[in-house]
Amino acid sequence: MSSHRELSGVLPVIQTPFDEGGEIDGPTLVDELRWVLDQGAAGLATGMVSEILRLSDAERHQLSEAVVGVALERGALSVISCGAESTNSALAHARHAERVGADAIMAIAPVSVALDDVGLFSYFAQIAEATSIALVVQDASGYVGRPLSIDLQVRLLDVYGARLYFKPEAPPIGQRLSALRDATGGEARIFEGTGGAALVDSFRRGVVGTMPGAEVCWAIQRMWDSLRAGDWALAYDINEPLALLINLQTSVDSFVAIEKHILERQGVIRSAKARGPVNYVLDDETRDEVDRLVERLRLAAQPG
Repeated sequence: MSSHRELSGVLPVIQTPFDEGGEIDGPTLVDELRWVLDQGAAGLATGMVSEILRLSDAERHQLSEAVVGVALERGALSVISCGAESTNSALAHARHAERVGADAIMAIAPVSVALDDVGLFSYFAQIAEATSIALVVQDASGYVGRPLSIDLQVRLLDVYGARLYFKPEAPPIGQRLSALRDATGGEARIFEGTGGAALVDSFRRGVVGTMPGAEVCWAIQRMWDSLRAGDWALAYDINEPLALLINLQTSVDSFVAIEKHILERQGVIRSAKARGPVNYVLDDETRDEVDRLVERLRLAAQPG
């Protein structure tokens, strides 16, 4: 069971590598997880870019067990996404995550049904009450679903208090982040959720960390460290190519394609294969621009 450690810092959402047969590539997955932690990240997370909505229940459990296992091996944090289209499925994933030793679970609202605040509160409350570990309430409406109201998030914090964290991704990011902060008297603990693109602004507004993709976590870790040290010039230098890179990613499928390409180019995973069906194709010109921006990012983030 979790020791209730505080969540903070850079917690990259990992990508799920597949082999040529389309199955989870277990050895490569473990290599990726260890590589992420080698970059200085505080922990590991699963989420939308892990392609969880296209995994079977057994595969999601396999992914969770690998993530938590490597995190425990390295003394790092682990956050497991439990969001699902049915409350029963979400509860099963949440309980499994707690059982295998995750520090926290993260939940998005169902995307196939439009729930009002009463329905959404019931959904998140049932997840919170089924477990004793921390819960990250994720508003993934920048990509899927509808925005969560500030009132709903305030009510959840009032009821579940210290166990709750938030990851708001609905635009306008900065204003909604500040609105949640102010509505809770500064008590809401919030993670930046734009892949690091809005981290400089979000840091000024009081976030406790960020949950970007894993592919350039070395740069985002460097930016986080620079922000904490008050080196704003370095943070802005890193943020420029990072924001341009994130600007190319406008949907879950584009995030997955670009992030897996970058991981493959770095030798972290063997294949950029994604679980279909997908509605985005990484063409040659976009791929070239991604490579150019990653090189600019590397130069900006390098020590010295």
